[in-house]
Amino acid sequence: MKHLRPFARVAIALAALAALPAAASSLPPLDGATGWLNGKALSPADLRGKVVVVNFWTYSCINSLRQVPYVRAWAQKYKGQGLVVIGVHSPEFGFERDPANVKWAIRDYGVDYPVAIDSHHGVWNAFNNEYWPALYFFDAKGVMRHAEFGEGNYDKSELLIRQLLAEAGNAPAEGPLVAATGTGAEAPADERDERSPETYTGYARTENFASPGDIVRDRTHAYEIPGNLTLNQWALAGHWTVGRESAVSDIPGGKIAYRFHARDLHFVLGPSLSGTPVHFRITIDGKPPGAAHGTDVDSDGRGVIDEPRMYQLIRQPLPIADHVFEIELIDAGAQAYSFTFG
Repeated sequence: MKHLRPFARVAIALAALAALPAAASSLPPLDGATGWLNGKALSPADLRGKVVVVNFWTYSCINSLRQVPYVRAWAQKYKGQGLVVIGVHSPEFGFERDPANVKWAIRDYGVDYPVAIDSHHGVWNAFNNEYWPALYFFDAKGVMRHAEFGEGNYDKSELLIRQLLAEAGNAPAEGPLVAATGTGAEAPADERDERSPETYTGYARTENFASPGDIVRDRTHAYEIPGNLTLNQWALAGHWTVGRESAVSDIPGGKIAYRFHARDLHFVLGPSLSGTPVHFRITIDGKPPGAAHGTDVDSDGRGVIDEPRMYQLIRQPLPIADHVFEIELIDAGAQAYSFTFG
C-alpha cells in the first residue's frame, strides 16, 4: 500500500497495469465492502450500461484529498449522461475503519456520490490495488479501459470519460474541461518546493527519528529533542508511548519537532479518547506561524485535535526554505500518526 506523489504516477501506472490479473479487465465484484454510504450497495450487474469510475481513497491521505475536487466535479457534471462514480474508502489507519468517521469525512469533503466502505480491503484486494489514490475507468460493457495511480493527468482522465460516454451512445460532451480549484487541504501541491517525504511516527514505518536513544516500543518513555535537526529528521520530547501505528502523548506538554522543506505541512492526529479534545500550539523556528498558519490553527499557532483526521498546520508564503516545525500538546492523550507535505 503506497501513497503516490504526482511525479511517480506514469511509471507506476504502467507497471501496475501490466501486473493486473486477467479477471481485472472487467469490473471486479464490490461485495467485499462492509457498507455503503450515499446509496445502496452496487454490483457489476447494477452498473452494466453505465460508464464507471472507481476511486480508491482514504480520508487522511493528502494525495487522495487533493484529487477529490476533480472526482466530485466529474460525478456532478456527467451523471446525467450515464457516468457513475464510486468512491472506495480503503483505510490506512485503524480509525479510518470506523464507519462513523468515514460518514463524517464524506460530509466534510462534500462527497455526494456512492462510497463503498472497504474497512477490510475486500474491494481493494479484488482490484489488486496497491495505491492511494487510484482511478479505474470502465466502459458501458464493464471492461476496464484505463487506470491512473496518484495525482494528476486530470484532463486526460476527463477526456477518456467523454470518450467512453460517447461510445455508450450519449451525445458528445462539449465545452471546457473541469477546472477544479481545491482550497485548504484540497489545493494542489507546490511540487517545486516539496522536499520532505511522508513520515510516520509509529515504529512500524518510521524513518529519520533523531531523539537520543532511538524509539522504545510499546511502553512509556521520556524523550528529548536534540539541539540540531537536519532536513527531514524528527524527534519527540516528553513522555510518549510509541506503538506500531502511532505515538501517544502520555502527559501534558509532549512535543514533536520536524525540520521540513515544503509549502504545506499536514499532520494526521487524533484524540486517544473520543470526545476528549486535545489542545495544542505550534511554532516555526520557535515563533508563532503568523501568516504561515494552516487552516486548522490560528496565527498564534493554537488549535484543537477533536477528530481523528489530517490537520493542515502550515501553509507558508513564498519563498520556501528549511524550517523547524514544533507542536506542543498542551493536554495529554494525543495520537500522532504521520506527517505529509505539499
